[in-house]
Amino acid sequence: MVRPAAILLAGPTASGKTALAVKLAKTIGAEIINADSMQLYQGLAILSAQPSQAERGDVPHHLFAHTDPSERWSAGRWAEAALGALSTINARGAPAIFVGGTGLYFKVLTQGLAPVSPIPSDIRESTIELAGKGYAALRERASELDPVGAARIKPGDTQRLVRLIEVVTATGRTMAEVHAETRPLLPETSWTGFVLQPERAGLYARIEARFEAMMAAGALDEARALHARGLDRNLPAMKAVGLRPLLAHLDGEMTLEEAVVQGKTDSRRYAKRQFTWFSNQHGGWPRLPTDNAEAALKTMLQAIEKEG
Repeated sequence: MVRPAAILLAGPTASGKTALAVKLAKTIGAEIINADSMQLYQGLAILSAQPSQAERGDVPHHLFAHTDPSERWSAGRWAEAALGALSTINARGAPAIFVGGTGLYFKVLTQGLAPVSPIPSDIRESTIELAGKGYAALRERASELDPVGAARIKPGDTQRLVRLIEVVTATGRTMAEVHAETRPLLPETSWTGFVLQPERAGLYARIEARFEAMMAAGALDEARALHARGLDRNLPAMKAVGLRPLLAHLDGEMTLEEAVVQGKTDSRRYAKRQFTWFSNQHGGWPRLPTDNAEAALKTMLQAIEKEG
């Protein structure tokens, strides 16, 4: 049977993606590629719930703890690295399983990425300098360059404002014009996708229990190590769910108990946003149960065989 080159397994945080992906990989001889924007970074093994060596079960994993938190990885940069890993895996005669909760990564793979050349260093440096003046300065400049595109960016989303300013300045085109040229990165017949869809109340309970387990495993030590480095709080890695309240605690702005409560709240809110994203963007992908791993695996194998 000819298997799809790529299997895409998405789902909210704490839904059991890692365990299911490893089961599938062992069954079909696949390798796993990270599709979680925070699991890319070193120093966040606990807070981003990176799979441990034991959890990986001797299955090759790619792009986990791949880069330093001082780096600023975009979806495009991830896609370039991920496609490189996919090519290498397929060349070995194996399929790859993309697994994670970053919906934008799956959208980029299946719907496309705007074709933008690397941003010139002078534009990048000037944008970084502008970002240093604060959010209001970024918002003002973005609105000057592309009013419609800027209006679509949610309040507080510094990263997207920076991206808009860089792209529009470098290309002379609005974001709408750039996005009109997008093409899927994966050929339509080369992949099949699935979404793990747990029952919400049960998931929220697991999220809270997992955050407690993270704290017991040393999440505060991870936060303390990052805090000591004095990294820019606007870096993507510094926005990991649960990290910000711990940094606020280390700054003396809240008690540890308050930070833990806020971390749990932020994690639940993140899961809610993930539910919404997968419903809106990938509504046609088969939904998998989270309370029956064997049934989920059977559903995936049947779909993969059908695609093959």
